[in-house]
Amino acid sequence: MHQPERVTLREVAPRDGLQNEPPVPTADKIRLIDALARTGLSRIEAVSFVSPKAVPQMADAADVWAAVEKHPGIRYSALAPNRRGVERALDAGFTAVEVVVSASETHNRANVGRTVDESLAELPDICALAKEHLAAVEVIIATSFGCPFEGDIDPGQVARIVEAAEAAGAGRIAFGDTTGMGTPRRVTDLLDAVATGLPMLMHFHDTRGTALANLLTALDRGVTEFDASVGGIGGCPFAPGASGNVATEEVVHMLHDMGVDTGVDLDALIGTAELAQEIVGRPLESGVLRAGPRTRLSPKP
Repeated sequence: MHQPERVTLREVAPRDGLQNEPPVPTADKIRLIDALARTGLSRIEAVSFVSPKAVPQMADAADVWAAVEKHPGIRYSALAPNRRGVERALDAGFTAVEVVVSASETHNRANVGRTVDESLAELPDICALAKEHLAAVEVIIATSFGCPFEGDIDPGQVARIVEAAEAAGAGRIAFGDTTGMGTPRRVTDLLDAVATGLPMLMHFHDTRGTALANLLTALDRGVTEFDASVGGIGGCPFAPGASGNVATEEVVHMLHDMGVDTGVDLDALIGTAELAQEIVGRPLESGVLRAGPRTRLSPKP
């Protein structure tokens, strides 16, 4: 198996995690982001600039970002569904924005209220606008591995969106497993179909228990950037069954035992997962949060 020396993780709990929970107080969002920043993570998806009517959980995005303690070694990013959201993110001071387009027509209409081609048609304008602000654009392709409405997604459709994003001037591509329909086979099929020189990132959900297997498959194919959510919180409000991002502490625990560096302090991360659990007010499903790392031993009987 191909094994890199280092993997880069982007923490998505403050956005993808909290958007699927009942609205969390602004102060708690700030507390979570600042705690994550102290774990050694180098990338944090902080907020999204979306319609407050559609996603009230993110209505305070500008207030959250204004109050967050910005660490110079961390790349903070914001998600936006369209040009208006990108404008708001740039006005707030973000230099990294993520634009989401679904590989599924049905999910794209449910998620952003337009066809896939309509979303793609707006990308060149968005990339030009970001360039004027010296900001980078990443295109996240949701439902890359399957759609809860349409079922299997042709990897060729994903490849078409990658080509359009690259032509528009995007600087990065991410593949989202929106409802955890991905398997190692489907990760392989997608990577076989996609040809791009852009940096690639994988975003896996553990809805059906395949996230770590999918991550290892992508790792073997040379992918070294992944999304994860502390405690495993998260999902998409517009996709039935979209629960369970892969837990950041589970990814770090596995990679460190393999000898792959992430730059993250696992103990600090588990402590932050405990904070996330306190903030959402329910037990989280992360196995490493429940049991601790494999190095945590019990007293001898």
